Amino acid sequence: MTFASLAFSILKAQTMTEPIRMLHFADTHIGVENYGKTDPQTGLSSRVVDFLRRMDEMIEYARAEDIDLFIFAGDAFKTRSPNPTYQREFAHRIRDLAELGPVILLVGNHDLPPTVKKASSIEIYETLAVPNVWVAQDYETRVVATKRGEVVVATAPYPVRARLLEDADTAGMTIAETDAQLQRELTAILEDLAVEADEHDMPRVLTGHFTVDGAVVGSERAIMLGRDIVVMRSAVADPRWDYVALGHIHKHQDLTKGRKGLPPVVYSGSMERIDFGEEGDAKGFCHVELQRGKALWDFVQVDARRFVTLRADLRTSTQPTEDMLTLINKHQLKNTVVRIIMQLTPETESHLNEALLRDALRRAGVYHIAGLRKDVEQSRRQRLPSPEGLTNMELLEHYFIAKEVPTPRRKALLATAQQIMDEVAEQE
Repeated sequence: MTFASLAFSILKAQTMTEPIRMLHFADTHIGVENYGKTDPQTGLSSRVVDFLRRMDEMIEYARAEDIDLFIFAGDAFKTRSPNPTYQREFAHRIRDLAELGPVILLVGNHDLPPTVKKASSIEIYETLAVPNVWVAQDYETRVVATKRGEVVVATAPYPVRARLLEDADTAGMTIAETDAQLQRELTAILEDLAVEADEHDMPRVLTGHFTVDGAVVGSERAIMLGRDIVVMRSAVADPRWDYVALGHIHKHQDLTKGRKGLPPVVYSGSMERIDFGEEGDAKGFCHVELQRGKALWDFVQVDARRFVTLRADLRTSTQPTEDMLTLINKHQLKNTVVRIIMQLTPETESHLNEALLRDALRRAGVYHIAGLRKDVEQSRRQRLPSPEGLTNMELLEHYFIAKEVPTPRRKALLATAQQIMDEVAEQE
């Protein structure tokens, strides 16, 4: 054996035993413009720029860490029909990742086309056969080659009801019975994927875009398209997988933390905050060191835009404006999105100078003032709260409360409204 062939054999042996370095990210939602303004340098909403910068942070990290494989677990854009500028900016970053290693783009609910015959928002990568990019819009397993070895990747895109129930007889089923049938169909598909993956003696990854039972949900509920199918945790927490990379829920979490013998079942979470519902959530992506039977991972936090809520009970205050100014000065608010929520009486409200509060926020370097909400005590009718961070159903409930609708009647109306919304979402 020559020296060159010996060196090659040693290098190959080292490569085969070295863990595969993978990045797992999801829910980039390019196109969210909440609390933004036009960025003069790009012409885009400044909030869209925030979301793109989070991807740029991840790409820099990937280069520095010599990452081998990228799993994007769905929801590239805010809407199913993103404008061409957003598509271009996302494509630039996918190209940068593909130059470093294979990229799996899983189709999420926001990536689905509005009608069956239309293309998804990320299908163009498959149409153009972009090197090193796999648009995963089917339930399947593939062996993916990386520079540190091969990985089995199984993909479970967002479950489409019509597709899952294509061969099922659902005539006469209630909504609850239909949901149960959908759960059984998807569980059977996930089992088939695990059986296929188990045929390969190499690291195995399942990536899915759906809600798993026990996960803590967040602001994604407010922008969800359609009614969700909930998958039982046991269907994915399967030792035949080494790592389960999930998208769809914006809050980062490990659903099998502390449970021996089970793979990490991880939502990477979104990479930038959507609204105040995610105020306290860390944002980032997951770095995984992947081997057969073992996966070590870390959550890598990015520099997401801070959201800050300042709350004050000023009902007994003799100087409400001065008390609020003191509270503002106690906080580091530079480059943050800020909202103020104040409890007041009609008397203390009359002594409050909102203009001075706004001036103080601007001097503090606040990026955006989301609002100054005043909850004023009233003797009879309850005022509607600010719609900030509330779902459609929550807004409707507050409306009924403000109209003094009796509780039994209110509950019946809300149940009917939910059924109507579910039926409309299913038709869409």
